[in-house]
Amino acid sequence: MRKPRFKKRILTPDARYNSLLISKLINYIMIGGKKEIAKNLVYKAMDKIEKETKLNGLDVLQDAIKKAAPLMEVKSKRVGGATYQVPMEVTDARKVILALRWIINAAREKQGKTYDEFLCEEILNVRNETGAVIAKRDNMHKMAQANKAFAHFARF
Repeated sequence: MRKPRFKKRILTPDARYNSLLISKLINYIMIGGKKEIAKNLVYKAMDKIEKETKLNGLDVLQDAIKKAAPLMEVKSKRVGGATYQVPMEVTDARKVILALRWIINAAREKQGKTYDEFLCEEILNVRNETGAVIAKRDNMHKMAQANKAFAHFARF
């Protein structure tokens, strides 16, 4: 008998912005359960974004996530002994997850300044349609486009 389906935990919004997106970002940045450190890094990055752009940091982050989110992705599907890269549409929840993950990883790979400065820089780069995150999104779209011939396997 199968186990019951996993229940999603209800996420509480963060204190400063009252946003689920910010609390999700904090949770993804957190390492080893040190949430306070992650919270401070995110808030410092948001303050720097607000100082540089003169706009609300949450609006800038939402705009960046919209631009970084992929529309299509490829998934491996095994059909008759052969494995095909099948292009599939990305769900709304996964779009946000991938965009946040890519932004965080791009900021982590850089060296030379503090992490909050890199996080701010990466979010602004995505908002301006430049940087590693946009390249990753475009690469994912190219892969989906190249494997368009296998799209009919998506329904199985």
